[in-house]
Amino acid sequence: MAGNGQMIIDLDKKRMTAMGQRDAGTLNMLLSDDLVYTHSSARQDTKQSLIAAMASGTTVYTSVVPSEVKAQDCGDAVVLTGIARISVNSNGKPNSFGVRFTDVYANKGGRWQMVTWQSTRLPE
Repeated sequence: MAGNGQMIIDLDKKRMTAMGQRDAGTLNMLLSDDLVYTHSSARQDTKQSLIAAMASGTTVYTSVVPSEVKAQDCGDAVVLTGIARISVNSNGKPNSFGVRFTDVYANKGGRWQMVTWQSTRLPE
């Protein structure tokens, strides 16, 4: 199953676009039910709480733009590392910042889904 790196990079771009568009349908397909999403603030979300925060307007991503993304294909898992520029309104307060991230996708029954996100805020 080697050679999935570029496909997962493209899939993750689709996920980031879906976050910016509040596209819950796409996120439901791309995020694993057991997702652990650790924000740069150290706050953690599950798939359900992440999508619920976006749907309620508590957390509104206006854009998530990746760069310098590299993939490590481990067979049934692909680890992505890179940088993302994030613009978000959190509890009505706009914020924009860069993060360095590690992102893991797993092949679950033939469907690739994100299982982990961990990000660290970059100095401005």
